[in-house]
Amino acid sequence: MAGKKILMLVGEFSEEYEIFVFEQAMHAVGHTVHVVCPDKKAGDVLKTSLHDFEGHQTYTEKLGHDYILNKTFAEVNPADYDAVYAAGGRGPEYIRIDRRVQALVRHFHETGKPIFTICHGVQILIAVDGVVRGRQVAALHYCEPEVTLAGGTYIDVAPTGAHVDGNLVSAKGWPGLAAFMRECLKVLGTEIHHGEALMRDERKAA
Repeated sequence: MAGKKILMLVGEFSEEYEIFVFEQAMHAVGHTVHVVCPDKKAGDVLKTSLHDFEGHQTYTEKLGHDYILNKTFAEVNPADYDAVYAAGGRGPEYIRIDRRVQALVRHFHETGKPIFTICHGVQILIAVDGVVRGRQVAALHYCEPEVTLAGGTYIDVAPTGAHVDGNLVSAKGWPGLAAFMRECLKVLGTEIHHGEALMRDERKAA
């Protein structure tokens, strides 16, 4: 199977893990991930954030590692991509009001292509009418009222879990990245065979 192209939407102080871990995992299995931020070019630095859970009433926020963007936002043609991914963190809060970002999301919604969202990433989706209406969506639990008001059904998955509703894959936050990416790969049609199973298949074929 040929590798797929995934468009990742981020903003300043999007979640560090949800950028780096997702991108590197997808590249490891042969997919291409282009990470874009409004009004930034390939090679520009993106400041990231790291949300942590340290026993307070809400999460803490720390400065993450710098990320070097690998695609110029102005050059993006959504028709070139097989899926879109809305990373979480602080970024979605402001890029969701950008009409260009909304137009990108609308393309994937209207064409029925896979849409991936984690943590606060759902804020980008709910800014486009109809994207979450009638859908089951997981997100950081503080986003539940927004999901409901946008006509979606909030799914309270475990922190390490993920949820799939057709072409829509969602999760609560970075602790769920493993389950989230596993489900994203399934929706993309990616199959991973480990050595022992592969050898059995080869023996059968012989």
